[in-house]
Amino acid sequence: MKRLPIDHFKRRLFMCILGVVICAVSVGFFKRAAFGIDPFQVFAAGMDAVIPIPFGTLYVIINVLLLLFSLIADRHFVGIATFINLFLTGYIVDFSQKLLFLLLPDLGIPGRIVCLLIGIVVMCLASAFYFTADLGVSTYDAVALIITGTWHRGQFRWVRILTDFVCVLIGIGLFVLSGAGRTQILASVGIGTIVTAFFMGPLIDFFNRKIAQPFLYKDEKTENHE
Repeated sequence: MKRLPIDHFKRRLFMCILGVVICAVSVGFFKRAAFGIDPFQVFAAGMDAVIPIPFGTLYVIINVLLLLFSLIADRHFVGIATFINLFLTGYIVDFSQKLLFLLLPDLGIPGRIVCLLIGIVVMCLASAFYFTADLGVSTYDAVALIITGTWHRGQFRWVRILTDFVCVLIGIGLFVLSGAGRTQILASVGIGTIVTAFFMGPLIDFFNRKIAQPFLYKDEKTENHE
């Protein structure tokens, strides 16, 4: 007997929330590693450097503005995941960063590399759960999807690289405007930024095939074997 649709939805919702939460925690590891964070977080960190309000609240404001853009341009990409991401991510990033700096106050290069690797793996796993749940995308992800899917301007991968590049440029500009030093800028823009912008696809695909999809459809596979 097949599962009721509501059970399938509950599993997707669980995957969505889990994906958003652990993705936010992964950003905390990226920030503790201080080897660079993903492009949108570079932009958010730059905003945080010049606007004196708590990061979690600032993150919500930034995403509300992007949400308004999505609602006007194409609300098709707005879903439950959009709002979960909007209201949870910033506060969890802020909390996990502070907690990791508290628990790991003195890290040498090897320790920072370990944090970076943990951040990469956890972010890819989280993204696999988040994308497989298919309950909407983040407000930032929607920008490139609207440009390519709704406005039919370019291919997604190139538009996404362009939006990432713009985020990094604006973030760096905001850091400079705030008077941040070279060390602070390099902690946000570095190898971690490059990896998240260009090289995470294969790892996300691996976790998607090996963990996320089997978790979502495990009951269906069991029934098919019966």
